[in-house]
Amino acid sequence: MTMAMPKQVLLAGSRLSGARHRLLAFSSLIALIVIFSLAAPDFLSAGNVIAILQSTSVNGVLAIAATLVIITGGIDLSVGTLMTFCAVIAGVVLTYWGLPLGLGVLAAIAAGSLAGLTSGTCVAKLRIPPFIATLGMMLALKGLALVISGTRPIYFNNTPGFTEIAQGSLVGLVLPALPIPNGVLILFLVAIMASFILQRTVLGRYTFALGSNEEAVRLSGVNTDRWKMAVYALAGGICGIAGLLIASRLNSAQPALGQGYELDAIAAVVIGGTSLSGGRGTIVGTLIGALIMSVLAFGLRLLSVPQEWQFVVTGSIIILAVYIDILRRGKA
Repeated sequence: MTMAMPKQVLLAGSRLSGARHRLLAFSSLIALIVIFSLAAPDFLSAGNVIAILQSTSVNGVLAIAATLVIITGGIDLSVGTLMTFCAVIAGVVLTYWGLPLGLGVLAAIAAGSLAGLTSGTCVAKLRIPPFIATLGMMLALKGLALVISGTRPIYFNNTPGFTEIAQGSLVGLVLPALPIPNGVLILFLVAIMASFILQRTVLGRYTFALGSNEEAVRLSGVNTDRWKMAVYALAGGICGIAGLLIASRLNSAQPALGQGYELDAIAAVVIGGTSLSGGRGTIVGTLIGALIMSVLAFGLRLLSVPQEWQFVVTGSIIILAVYIDILRRGKA
């Protein structure tokens, strides 16, 4: 009993610290909304709110995928180009081959899972550092997307119902006053699924355990390679969903799109309180971080802030969020 108490105290302190970070992130989100509302009175108009939520849907789904990997103590730089690759795969299946919509959706998610599994195998089996393995995967997927598409956009004009994936509104059919896009609903469904996996399943417990102390988990007899590969495969499948969302929004698969999205996704994860050292993080925090990124980007554009200064502001916020995480780990 006396041996267990220090561990319980540390776990309680870690949870309290995480809750404080999420509260800080949420307070920052509210502060940004208030500031932009005062600077631009129409900031919270219905059209602007829907635009913010729509832009959050893609980055939020990518950030959820990145969260799973970062909790294990890894990093995935390929989420942006993997999203594009999955969109191209959907374009090939639906537009070039003319197959049903359901098969295109499954193909995009399966392609994402396969690419994620490949990255996970490089990290787990070949012992390649996650930064290098996913950097190589990012470049490979970017090239494959261009090769498969012939460097040309693939349009979904002849695929009925595809644009409804992100742009339709099931809520709007029931409540016309609330035309919330389907992409936002998909974001929250993915968040609920990922949160359930992290909190209620064996995969979730091992995801946190890998990030906390992988060697201890391995010495206890657990096949850590298998679980790590499973996490990367799951994250890849979620990137496939993001690919469907962005292709539905644009009504096309743009093979040159995607690079740079990984930075926004990782920024949302860090701002939301997930530790880059692994072992700590929540999906709720990531959603808050994604909303902060979207509100900040939309607000700065609305105020006509030059794009170069937008990069400066975003970069400064990322550095601040990482520094807060370092201070938090030091206290823990």
